[in-house]
Amino acid sequence: MRKILLSILLLSSLCLTASADVITVGNTQREYIVYVPQNLGDNRPLLISCHGANQSADYQKGMLAIESVADTAKFVTVFPNGIGNADGSSRMWDIGGDRDINFIKALIDKMVDLYKIDRKRVYLSGFSMGGMLTYHAMNKIPDLIAAFAPISGYPIGGATANASVRAIPIIHTHGTGDDVCTYGPVQGNLNVWINHNGCPTTAEVTKNYRGASGITRYTWGPGNDGVEVVLMELKDKGHWISNDWGVKTGDEIWKFCKNYSLELKNPTVRITAPKQTSLTYISMGGSSEVPALTVTATADDPDGQVVKVAFYDGSTLLKEQTAGPFTCEVSGLTKGSHTIRVVATDDEGRTGSNRVLVNVEEPTGSYLLQKTFTTSNSVPEGWATYDGTATRTGFSSGYSNGPRVFQFTGSERAFDWGLYTRNVNGKAKEGYARFAAKGTNTTLTLHTGNYNLYHKVCNWNCSSFSPVTLAVEDMDGKAIYTETFTPTVNIGNSAGNNFSTMSLKTSNFDVQEKGQYTITFYTADAAWADLVVGVASLYRKSAVTAVHAAKTDGRVVRTTYFTMAGQPVKPVRHGSYIQKKIHADGTADSRVVVL
Repeated sequence: MRKILLSILLLSSLCLTASADVITVGNTQREYIVYVPQNLGDNRPLLISCHGANQSADYQKGMLAIESVADTAKFVTVFPNGIGNADGSSRMWDIGGDRDINFIKALIDKMVDLYKIDRKRVYLSGFSMGGMLTYHAMNKIPDLIAAFAPISGYPIGGATANASVRAIPIIHTHGTGDDVCTYGPVQGNLNVWINHNGCPTTAEVTKNYRGASGITRYTWGPGNDGVEVVLMELKDKGHWISNDWGVKTGDEIWKFCKNYSLELKNPTVRITAPKQTSLTYISMGGSSEVPALTVTATADDPDGQVVKVAFYDGSTLLKEQTAGPFTCEVSGLTKGSHTIRVVATDDEGRTGSNRVLVNVEEPTGSYLLQKTFTTSNSVPEGWATYDGTATRTGFSSGYSNGPRVFQFTGSERAFDWGLYTRNVNGKAKEGYARFAAKGTNTTLTLHTGNYNLYHKVCNWNCSSFSPVTLAVEDMDGKAIYTETFTPTVNIGNSAGNNFSTMSLKTSNFDVQEKGQYTITFYTADAAWADLVVGVASLYRKSAVTAVHAAKTDGRVVRTTYFTMAGQPVKPVRHGSYIQKKIHADGTADSRVVVL
């Protein structure tokens, strides 16, 4: 009898911690499951977790398996049910309107009434279609949700960020082998919010996260109000909630979300200069000479005062100030990645921070100019475009027409991603795509030498083909090399079209004076001429050697020529050579000449 009584008491306890219930929203009864830890206490957080299409609250609860985390951290979890058929099948979410947004709002109110939930610490997550609903809620109820955690789902038509919305913390989890909500569009959707939040556009990357060889964690932030955007990339995982490799999705969601509240307490830091959140300095053929970088910031505290602001290069303290204006000159940056952090401390010991990422690169082989072509409908980092009407500078996104990146999906294609631009007016040089342009986050320094630029460039909507001009220019716009060619491929005005393979074209040029340069592809000077850059790879073949000028007063007795690599040669074609003159008095001088 005693065993039966204990069993009944245990069953009653379980029923109290996880129970099914209904709530009336409008004129509709809506179902949900709630999990409540014992000894919850007041003013505890709430996590709402939404299932995928054709799934259920009970299934979502089993897949997320977050009870042990909730028991330890003391928060309530609600698993809502979407609306489906009378038999409970085909449950879906309204990811474009207010039906399920109103459901979420009603659940928050009910949990506050029943369990005295802290309204400032409500978090929303969802799997697949539930992840789409999570993104939808970012614009609809940002004032009610402190942080968002979509899993394997995103807006099918691409994310949007309402300009009036506050900075939104996001942790997105997705498998690279997902064949339902494929992995490809994830970055583009996140980029919209990374940009909106004012986060650095270059992520901090943690491979083998928590010892799991299949997990890579990308972190963009902190941005405005100290928020971060995080992507948990699960190698080869399909369309399911992963709890493998010793890392549980629900656990990671809680670890992220618990850091955020609608009530700001930590100091906030905004970096006012430089304007870009990441800077890249590329130096080919020699060591970098990164100019001194002046970092300025403002710092505020919502419930007290800022007592100090410190500047760091990684963990190395550069400067500390107790009063504004807060500024620090960062100099002597060497090859590698530098995280310049600005950390504010308030009178209660709380801290807030922001950062600028500075990448100093000295490539010894090829440098892929198109490596940032990863997000549809964007102008990528390091690039600027002009079409005669508007200049677009990367990184920027959300474009539905005009110059932008396309992802090509035809079964036969010469490349997967391409940057499109056009010339609306037909005026000279009024259609271009330019790498390392002024205003971008990228500076390209070329040391003296001989270079190859390998490229694949085609037309977008010019069936009779339209010429393209490649130009290597200094920062004053003076060209040191130009070449005009006519593409042999026209894509046909659709990213889904097949287009034939293209041979890699090689353009060879010499740099006779070290300096900052841009690589520009110009359309023809004709109305609606266009181009698509699919591949652009820069390679330094050889250096200029033994080039100097010696004072001489003797007559020239012998003149010899060398390649830019210093090999003796007889000039047989147009190009640049090292010319060496031997004088009667035994002196010599060398210089680069163009024949």
